[in-house]
Amino acid sequence: MTVMTSLAAWSEAAPTLAVLASNEQPVADFSDTPWWLSLFKAFLVFVYLMLQVVVVIWFERRVIGRMQQRPGPNRFGPWGIGQTLADGFKLMWKETFIPKNADKLTYTLAPIIAGAVAFIGFAIIPLGGTVTMFGHTTPLQITDVPVAVLLVLAAAGVGAYGFVLAGWSSGSTYPLLGGLRSTAQVISYEIAMGLALLAVFLYAGSMSTSTIVEAQRGMWFIIPAFFSFVVYVICMVGETNRLPFDLAEGEGEIVGGYHTEYPGMWFAMFFLGEYVNMFTVSALATTLFLGGWHAPFGLGLIGDGVLENGWMGLIWFTAKMWLFMWFFVWLRGTLPRTRYDQFMRFGWKFLIPATLVWIIAVAYIRGAQIGFLGANTLLATISVVVIVAVIALAIAWKWDTSREAALAKPPVPAEIDPFAGGYPVPPMPGQTLREPSLLGTGHEAGHEPAREVGPGTGSTTTGSAPTKETDHG
Repeated sequence: MTVMTSLAAWSEAAPTLAVLASNEQPVADFSDTPWWLSLFKAFLVFVYLMLQVVVVIWFERRVIGRMQQRPGPNRFGPWGIGQTLADGFKLMWKETFIPKNADKLTYTLAPIIAGAVAFIGFAIIPLGGTVTMFGHTTPLQITDVPVAVLLVLAAAGVGAYGFVLAGWSSGSTYPLLGGLRSTAQVISYEIAMGLALLAVFLYAGSMSTSTIVEAQRGMWFIIPAFFSFVVYVICMVGETNRLPFDLAEGEGEIVGGYHTEYPGMWFAMFFLGEYVNMFTVSALATTLFLGGWHAPFGLGLIGDGVLENGWMGLIWFTAKMWLFMWFFVWLRGTLPRTRYDQFMRFGWKFLIPATLVWIIAVAYIRGAQIGFLGANTLLATISVVVIVAVIALAIAWKWDTSREAALAKPPVPAEIDPFAGGYPVPPMPGQTLREPSLLGTGHEAGHEPAREVGPGTGSTTTGSAPTKETDHG
């Protein structure tokens, strides 16, 4: 389907979206779904997720192994695909102990909370269209509610309790720091994520997942709400504590973070919860921005929807979800970990303000499409322009103030004593200092060449002796 055709379909669907906005009930029909069938579907979703986790762990280890020029797991099973199961059984038989200073009850509950809550999100994700099970016609979805997306966000917030309780109850410093970091990440980036999803709610007219998927039958929301999609992708990486935002588990800073003191199966629960959360945020992105279980490129129009109806929708949904899983793996294999202060500053000073401006623009566009503005279109346009101009001027003023402050800093001294304060201080670019081992050894100050630090590097050169930097540029 071409872009022009999609835009035409979007224009024709505008009245339909206005109707959806007033419809409080989800599109999915569960009237022919008995309670035991809902339990059976929940069991199928659990098995589906567990199989996905086993495969993605193997896939991640193999891909990153190739990226690092090593084979990856290749011993247990064909191509090493059974290595994940072997590691799981190994963790089951490892010794389980509780640290002496730990709060035993909270220490035990924390991994259960983190692992169990991760599955809640899939209870309201539509994995496919309507199918027939045991003679009953039912959606390929456990349930749906008018505020389904908020339920997923709430479950993600409850999962953060598992991390902070694990850090606090371990009775150790590093887990506590990891738990605090994880909580700060979730609070900060759930705000930006929630604001980004407001654009989807405005376009779909509902927070029900089945209604949102149905509203994307003409055109996926990734096109009109592309900025929201970008913000959501950034936030979902931060929410799941994955590289480059795995600051709650920074090995070089806080050992293993909140799960440092957890052995065996308790550690496996955190590990399982992390990967299930990855699938949850990927499934939510697929539902909100990529049309859910609908076939791409207009393939659903072929043969009266034979390529997307029934169980075929599950295939399309899984394929879209795995695009995001590949993205997670690619990020882990290519990007370094960011600094904690940079990550938090980026969320509070850029993502949240930028998303607020975007929501104002989307609200104006949707108001104009459904006729909400009426005769006040010109006034609304002027208001939006003024708001954007004020924000742009504020950003420019902030940038100019920072530049003036940087220029007003005192110049860097050309020569320093690295031990003046009692502790060795590394040189700044452009500074010179004497070799510390020669200080106080009887060498006169004028007889020893100074060591100069090249601009932008941390290396030093003595006199005119060549170094690796000077030889190779």
